[in-house]
This record gives sequence, structure tokens and C-alpha cells, in this order.
Amino acid sequence: MPHYLIAQSELPEEREARRRRAGKSSGETYAATLEQMQPGIATTIVSPAEDAASGFSTDRLAAFDAVFLTGSPMHVYDDSPEVRRQLDFMTRVFAAGVPSFGSCAGLQIAVAAAGGRVRKMPERMEAGIARRITPTKAGRSHPLLAGRPLSWDAPAIHGDEVEELPPGATLLASNAVTRVQAAEIRFDRGVFWGVQYHPELALREIALAIAAQAGDLVEAGLADTEGDVEAWRSDLDALHEAPDDRALRWRLGVDGEFAEERLRRREIANFLSHLSKLRG
Repeated sequence: MPHYLIAQSELPEEREARRRRAGKSSGETYAATLEQMQPGIATTIVSPAEDAASGFSTDRLAAFDAVFLTGSPMHVYDDSPEVRRQLDFMTRVFAAGVPSFGSCAGLQIAVAAAGGRVRKMPERMEAGIARRITPTKAGRSHPLLAGRPLSWDAPAIHGDEVEELPPGATLLASNAVTRVQAAEIRFDRGVFWGVQYHPELALREIALAIAAQAGDLVEAGLADTEGDVEAWRSDLDALHEAPDDRALRWRLGVDGEFAEERLRRREIANFLSHLSKLRG
């Protein structure tokens, strides 16, 4: 039975806020997604940014079948004890040779741990839907993106982005807002596959996330009023309940790659199917 380690970088107050909003912490969301995709697996959730969770040795990490890094509000470019502990944990994941996967802040943590750079987005945030993601030449044949069309949309919400990939990394997908939407990182003994968007999230979770940041979206110029954000949230929530609704898809400007859960999770499914080949 596979045993996966899920590393969440939310701090305790952030986890509780997310639980109140969405019913789960980011790690609990990942666990639920993986358990739906592979019934019968075992998952362990850890919080490496906190003192009590930072003691995983490389040997202990190597005993897991894979490590997953969640999204969070963490700013990886901050020089704080929490960020340093999180980066140290990821360095040990690479050293252990255990395959790893991350989304949003999870990608940014892996980038920084391997020697790349992360920054605050210079113009605006990307929220709700990451539009027209396209694979690079390398991405078109990379197994992480197997099954994806030449352009797709994905759930996303982030105000930070990868500025520069580390040595040994391969850019796999981009869009007009964020250059690094998907990447592979090879560092030490490890291989990491990651995306800036959120294949693990249900549409309702994205709807709740944008509602919680309505003021930020208006300030960023992504909506004129908080009422507009609420209307957008309502449509996303409705699509969660009725992913085949043609009128909702048209109004949101999305297709099945975004609306259908199985298609939305392609990258995670591809990673799981390649674990034996990725182990260092």
C-alpha cells in the first residue's frame, strides 16, 4: 500500500482560517484528493515550517513513496525561521531521492530549495482561473502533461511566482500572466514535478478562496467591485455542482479541462503513474 507524505506550509492560524472557510487545511485537501484517486493509500500530513515538524531525516523521508507540497500563503522570499525550516525540509526531500510533487507555493518552495528565485508578481495576481496555459517544446513530450491539449485553463490563486528556475530544471508550461506554470526540477538525488496552479482543488475551494480575497482582487484590477467577485464565486460554485452545465462553462469561458474533476487532476495522476521511474 503506498504511503505518501504531505507537507503543508500553512502556519497554525492559517490552517484554522482555511478550515473555517473550506472545511479542510491545504494538507487535508491533498490527502482527500489522493485518497479519492487511489483508495486504500496511507497519508501522513506534516508541517515543516513549524519546529515540531522539522526533524525528518533523509532515511525517514526515503521510506515514503512520494512527498506532496501544498499551496499556502507563505512568501518563499521572506527570510524568516518558518521559510528557512520549510526550505531545509525540501532540501532533505531532494537528498532522500523520494519523488515529489507540488502546486503553487509547493512549486515555489522546491524552486528556492534547489537554487532558483521566487518573487512577488510585478503587475497583478492570478486568481480563479489561469488562462491559456501552453506547454513548451519540452512540455509537449513530458509525462507530467500527458493528455493535456495545446492550451488549457486551471484553477489558480497566487500573488507570487517563480522568477528564475534553478540549474537542472526544465520549463514545461507558461501562460501570459506567469512564465513558470509547470516545471521539472532535478536536484541532488531527487526529482520534483510541480505546477503553479491547483490540480488538487475542487472548484468550490477555489470559489471560497477568491471570495476570501475579494478586496485584493478589486485592488489588483481583476474585478470592478466585490459584488463582481461574488457573482464569479457563485458561478464557480455552481459549476462545482454541475460541471457539465454548458451555460456555466460558456459564462466562465472554460471547457472540460477546467470543469471536470478527472481532467483537472491530470498532473497528479501522471505523477502517481510514474513514481517508480522517478525514484532516485
